[in-house]
Amino acid sequence: MDPVRHLRFSLFILVAVVGCGTLGYTFIEGWGVFDSLYMTVITLATVGFQEIHPLTDQGKAFTILLIVFGAGIIAYAVGSLIQLMVEGQLRKLMGRKKLEKEIGKLQGHYIVCGYGRIGALICKELQTRPVPFVVVEKDPQHWEKLTRNGHLFVRGDATDDEALIAAGIRRARGVVTAVTSDTDNVYITLTARGLNPDLFILARSGEVEAEKKLLRAGASKVISPYTIGASRMAQAILRPSVVDFIEIATAGRNLELQMEEIRIAPASALKEKTLAASGIRQELGIIIVGIKKGDGKMIFNPEPGATIEPGDILITLGEPAAIEKLERIACGEKMGV
Repeated sequence: MDPVRHLRFSLFILVAVVGCGTLGYTFIEGWGVFDSLYMTVITLATVGFQEIHPLTDQGKAFTILLIVFGAGIIAYAVGSLIQLMVEGQLRKLMGRKKLEKEIGKLQGHYIVCGYGRIGALICKELQTRPVPFVVVEKDPQHWEKLTRNGHLFVRGDATDDEALIAAGIRRARGVVTAVTSDTDNVYITLTARGLNPDLFILARSGEVEAEKKLLRAGASKVISPYTIGASRMAQAILRPSVVDFIEIATAGRNLELQMEEIRIAPASALKEKTLAASGIRQELGIIIVGIKKGDGKMIFNPEPGATIEPGDILITLGEPAAIEKLERIACGEKMGV
């Protein structure tokens, strides 16, 4: 039986026994309701007070039965309450241990600091990929939502070293600071950069002045949701068809068209080949929108004779199935195109 239902049943039986005891003394001894209730309570509690009125033989027999059955029912109710408390604490403890164990297994994951409106949307997008991530959240109101959504999370303040270490920052690939305070975002960026110098740190900026501070603190990239939102709204007015195309291409939810970035591994069969010789366009039907070279230089609309080198990132546009196939080839699988 469920512990909560178990406790409810126990309390129901206990109330029923108190009611029966009160009625019994009322009918057997002819006492008032309050005196009968008082006698029932002190009898069940076995406190040892003397009877408030002399008992008849029938009343004494009834008291014996009340003690025998009532004491057992009280013990049963108390046991149910203890069981509920102990099992609840154990369940929480075991849940935390399981969560910590799963976080400890992660490698090359992302850490999302803050599970507010922006953080929750970021987690939703990461989950659809799926990309492994851990959330660091200090607000208890968000913990239940994180548990319900099946996200791995650490209870703590992301500005503290201990919370980021518990989230596996030394094994992480990147950190996203999505808390509402620019001051906290700067502090998180400084802390994260100090704990792992090789991290990619994406920082949220609320004010324009905070962007420079975040970059100086060690952020790899700074994004202002308000600036992007305003620009997107303006573009929806000025270039609605372009915005519709971008939404379709970047949604990433198995639609007809998908825009993706693909890194070329050293073992890939595509390395040192030109775009024309790679067969990406002819056989997979994928358009290469751009190539980001290892030195950070971006080549837009590359020529057919452009050479693909290890470490290059291809900005692609095509059907999801073809994109997945190209990702496998880029990682080193043999070309089956």
